[in-house]
Amino acid sequence: MKIAYISSYPPRECGIATFNNNLLKAIGSNKKTVSEDSFVVAMNDSDSLDEYEYPKEVKYVIRQENQKDYIRAADYINTSIADVCILEHEYGIYGGESGVYILPLIARLQKPLITIFHTILKDPNYMQLTVLREIAKHSSRIIVMSHRAVGFLTSIYGIPFDKIQLIEHGVPDLEPKDVNPVKNTLAFKNKKVLFTFGLISRNKGLETVIEALPKIVAKNPDVMYVILGTTHPGVIRNSGEEYRDGLKKLARKLNVEDNLTFINKFVSEEELFDYLTACDMYITPYLNEAQITSGTLSYAVGAGTAVLSTPYWHAQELLADHRGRLFDFKDTDGLAEIVNELFESDEKLNQLRANAYEYGLHLRWPTTGEVFVDVLTEAISKFLSEKETGNKPIIDPDMMPAFSLAHIQRLTDDTGIVQHAKYGIPNLKEGYCLDDNSRALILTILAYQQNKSKAALDLLPIYLSYIQYMQCDDGNFRNFLSFKREYLDEVGTEDSFGRTIWSLGYLINNAPNNSYREFAKELFLKSIPHFKNLTHLRGIANTMIGLTHFINAHPYDEHIKSQLDQLAEPLKAAYRANKEGHWNWFENKLTYDNAILPLALMYHYEISKDPESREIAFESLEYLTQKTLIKGYLNPVGNDGWLYKDGGEMAIYDQQAIETMGMVMVYFKAYEITRDLTYIKQMYLSYQWFLGENSLHIPLYDYETKGCADGLQTYGVNRNQGAESTLAYWISHLIVLKALESEYEFIQSSDLTAAQKQTF
Repeated sequence: MKIAYISSYPPRECGIATFNNNLLKAIGSNKKTVSEDSFVVAMNDSDSLDEYEYPKEVKYVIRQENQKDYIRAADYINTSIADVCILEHEYGIYGGESGVYILPLIARLQKPLITIFHTILKDPNYMQLTVLREIAKHSSRIIVMSHRAVGFLTSIYGIPFDKIQLIEHGVPDLEPKDVNPVKNTLAFKNKKVLFTFGLISRNKGLETVIEALPKIVAKNPDVMYVILGTTHPGVIRNSGEEYRDGLKKLARKLNVEDNLTFINKFVSEEELFDYLTACDMYITPYLNEAQITSGTLSYAVGAGTAVLSTPYWHAQELLADHRGRLFDFKDTDGLAEIVNELFESDEKLNQLRANAYEYGLHLRWPTTGEVFVDVLTEAISKFLSEKETGNKPIIDPDMMPAFSLAHIQRLTDDTGIVQHAKYGIPNLKEGYCLDDNSRALILTILAYQQNKSKAALDLLPIYLSYIQYMQCDDGNFRNFLSFKREYLDEVGTEDSFGRTIWSLGYLINNAPNNSYREFAKELFLKSIPHFKNLTHLRGIANTMIGLTHFINAHPYDEHIKSQLDQLAEPLKAAYRANKEGHWNWFENKLTYDNAILPLALMYHYEISKDPESREIAFESLEYLTQKTLIKGYLNPVGNDGWLYKDGGEMAIYDQQAIETMGMVMVYFKAYEITRDLTYIKQMYLSYQWFLGENSLHIPLYDYETKGCADGLQTYGVNRNQGAESTLAYWISHLIVLKALESEYEFIQSSDLTAAQKQTF
């Protein structure tokens, strides 16, 4: 078995690095099962690849804030001899918001993944919750180090219980020396020693012990409080040694400066064990309960030290059954009382040590390593078994969220759907727009068609009424309306015009009753004089789609057919004018809502049977596919720069939901025309962009609000959930279900093999 470890690593001074180094040694000690060719992918906390002189087992280095390094690391692991990966997870050691940059790496792995969670928050923010859930989704097994962590993962993060395994924090396999050199050092010799070690930062609560010292020293004047460890690198960068200096000032103020010693260094495990076995009591005075795992606490128990601690989560579990003593957060009097009590009774002190030592025996790294070997072996076996069975369905409806109009209803009032939101709350200051109400009309029709949604039917007249209110006397449309219902423009954009014609045409062809159909038709016909004035390609394309829906409802209306043919000409002409070499596109740049252009020509082909429309539509779609779907997930052109014909790299971010909706629509239409299942696969893959199959591998759909984030940014998602993005998600969702339902009968009655039918 060959293992790839992804983590920080020594000589970087980091608790996770030390843990990973110990785990590598513990697992590697099983030489019958584990290969010496196992390696480490190390996380650097700077932009330099040469900051640390890593040992030979480190084969690859990731710079924390360099996104491309994560992708390259995934490729390195996939082409390596590794059979399985272990990921040490702590939010702070990975780049991006809440460590989101790790997600593209693990999503690309073609090896089974075991993840060890070192931090599990009780009240995570959205990104913290999402990142951890996504890591769990890609992991064969999740390892935690306390019972409370198991409870948090199941109840707060929704991770299945059977995916989680409790393996307590390992400790060194060492015994006290007959002659301990630490006992003869100045700080320890002839002293009663209280001891704390680890990276120094404010959340460690070291001032609690110093403030307790006067009462302790009053009864035990020979007490020395020893603090071993360097200041946390992040603290050094931001405020230097301000905290350490503040502790020294506090000791002077309390007249206990002679009872306090700092040992400012990062020590080896062997040295640390000497310190732990030389002290009288070990203290972790953390300031709040939110610590799910403490390596320092585990080490102290493993060394058989008498441990005193505040009741943070890990301490409550590890020090239960008289393996240590607890005192309240910031309770200096309580701490002083316990310390003085134990110094007065050797029997009580020795009993604490004995209880800790006995429990620590089963925490030792060789024992822990054996448990991990079993977990890794099981993961590899399961991974290979699933790989052999294969044949997953193209569309898996069980992976799709249940349909819900909750956020759409939240954004909608009696005027229409509000344009924007702050997080999941309607932003009334931004008012309404025609684009979104037109999309919302299409969504309600789809929802009513598929599941007879009463909620959708109730919303439909609101959006239709908004469209009517925004139509001008001459048949054109305004776009923006304030929350006070005041018009904000004289005439809208061609895009908003076209989207409105699309929605009206769709309603005319799919109306739930004649009243809606007749009303929509009246608005539609009134707008016809403006078709000839359209010059922008997307306005033309949207209008064409609306016309085809009208024609499907009125197949003998030659005037509308003529309008459709006339609008198709500038679209085809633009393609012919801009196509050059490998550039198969309608413009000299790929910008926004790109899929709508080939989609419009596919609709035109269905009505006209024009071979040129079909040829251009599929040729341009193939070009768009090559630019945005070639990586195995949808990577639409970002609004932050786009892609130009004359060169340069394609902008990756800001990716927008309407791009994805367009891709879902165009692939489904391509399938309807060709019956080629490849397009169904591409449609579903595009849809999965919303659920996390994207460049950051983080979902934009919010399972709590039932809304959709407003974009995919370089740092994560835009947490606002406005109408455009949420409508784009739910329209895409319903189109995928429509593809699944409407074409099932065709698939079953076709000449495909049984295996091919099963994959659909």
